[in-house]
Formats: sequence, structure tokens, C-alpha cells
Amino acid sequence: MDDKVKFDIEFPIHASPQLLYQYISTPSGLSEWFSDNVNSRGELFTFIWDDSEEVAKLLNKKNGERIKFRWLEDEEEGLSCYFEIRIQVDEITKDVSLMVTDFAEEDEVEESKMLWTNQISSLKQVLGSA
Repeated sequence: MDDKVKFDIEFPIHASPQLLYQYISTPSGLSEWFSDNVNSRGELFTFIWDDSEEVAKLLNKKNGERIKFRWLEDEEEGLSCYFEIRIQVDEITKDVSLMVTDFAEEDEVEESKMLWTNQISSLKQVLGSA
């Protein structure tokens, strides 16, 4: 299997970091914008879309700052890829951005970036900052 390539995207977002953190770190927050439903049991999060579901393991989180997951499917294949959502606040302007780090097959990077753009657009609508 080809190695997946890492990519980063930045999304400026008008919301308080505290509010944003609730939407990226809790099952109820994630189910508002990331997938149709999210269940968690310990460090395992089940993301449900229409008739499919994916399980991700919570790798780490830092309160108010970031959350990092690895899809179990990738872990079973011995891949070290993950996806991380980080809240970044500019010290001078206080502008808030969401930084997304993810991995995709080389020929699917643009598609993955578009998917993230759509997901973050949904988040902005939920937050009322679209």
C-alpha cells in the first residue's frame, strides 16, 4: 500500500476558542458538524454517516487547544497517520483559526482537502460564523 501523505489546512473562524473546543472534542459537538452521529466509549469514538461507520482512537487532546485521532483501520494496517484539529489564536490580532492536519493517498489529497473545507463550512454554520 502506498504511504499516505500529510497535509495541513488552515481555516480562519470567528468563534471563541472555548466554544470551538466543545465542537471538536465532544461526541455531541462533533455530531453537529463532522458526522451524523458520534458515540464514544473511553478512547474509542464511533463516527456514523448515513449507513457507514468508522471508529477512531483518541490519541491525545489538550484541553482548549487540540484533539488528535487515528482511524482504527489505519492502525490495523500499521499506518502512523492521524487527523488532528488544533485551535490557533494569533497573539497579536486574537484571530482564531482551526488548523487541520490529516493524511491521504497522494491522488486523494485535493479531495480530502475539499471534504475538510465542506466539514468546516458546516461547523461555521452551526457556530453562526459563516
